[in-house]
Amino acid sequence: MSIVERALKRLQQSGQAAAAPKPVVAPAERKAAPAPAVPGPPRDVGARRPIGNPEKSVHIDFEKLRHAGLLPPEHQQREISHQYRILKRPILKHAFGDEAQSAQARSALPRSLMVTSALPGDGKTFTAINLALSLALEKDHSVILIDGDAPKPQLSQALGIGGEAGLLDLLTNSSQSVESVVMPTDVRGLHLLPIGRRSETATELLASARMRQVLDEIEQLDGAAIVLLDSPPILLTSEAQVLASLFGQVVMVVRAGGTPQHAVEDAIGIIGDGPRVGLVLNQALHDSAGGYYGYGYGDGFLDSIKSEKQ
Repeated sequence: MSIVERALKRLQQSGQAAAAPKPVVAPAERKAAPAPAVPGPPRDVGARRPIGNPEKSVHIDFEKLRHAGLLPPEHQQREISHQYRILKRPILKHAFGDEAQSAQARSALPRSLMVTSALPGDGKTFTAINLALSLALEKDHSVILIDGDAPKPQLSQALGIGGEAGLLDLLTNSSQSVESVVMPTDVRGLHLLPIGRRSETATELLASARMRQVLDEIEQLDGAAIVLLDSPPILLTSEAQVLASLFGQVVMVVRAGGTPQHAVEDAIGIIGDGPRVGLVLNQALHDSAGGYYGYGYGDGFLDSIKSEKQ
């Protein structure tokens, strides 16, 4: 059992973490399946105004996402949905609850959440999409999902919005309005911001002071929205390290049995003490035959990992 798995087990026993109640099949075993219905009933958004550019509304192609391995097999949809309901509760609490309002009264943006990993291949984009869909089901909240992975914009490509203006355009042109490039979708409560048009200086743009201004403007579109960014892996790009300092919360995806212990520790050290950090344990192996796909999440995770090192 790895250091990460041992830390998660202790958190589960202490009630600090929520783990997948049952194992499900690993991503490598997924096969394309018919698209499910749009998750959940339409939300009642009350008097809150619609956001985004209505002329750029996006159809979410569930079959395409499933075929790309970014959604679970249809027969496991209910199980995975349950896991993400557990995962999102502490995120919402820290973004909108009393604890978050006091703990995040710093320079970081409390309603902004960065999903990342130490290394590529750990499942961060899968986690970002499924977490965003789960957050979109909330009656009182919405989500703005941003592709911030300029080197590998898998999110934009999978959603069919790779050629649209987006984040990099906002960083390049300060006169362009955020709302003009935010794209509503046919999933109520879910909005998208693609990576935007390619730039030779994408690394510098994402690490610039302008990035903080853009995040602030995105947050102001909807005071009840979670701003969720799919970031590059922490250890691969310098901009990911800067981005982490701009967010009130960071979810780092760890592939059980795949992400080296030193990579997890290095990534945690780079993120530092600014944001609230939770780890998602991905592709955990269980005692039953075969490989499985499960999640665990905990805010006390970092203390457990540190104690292992002592």
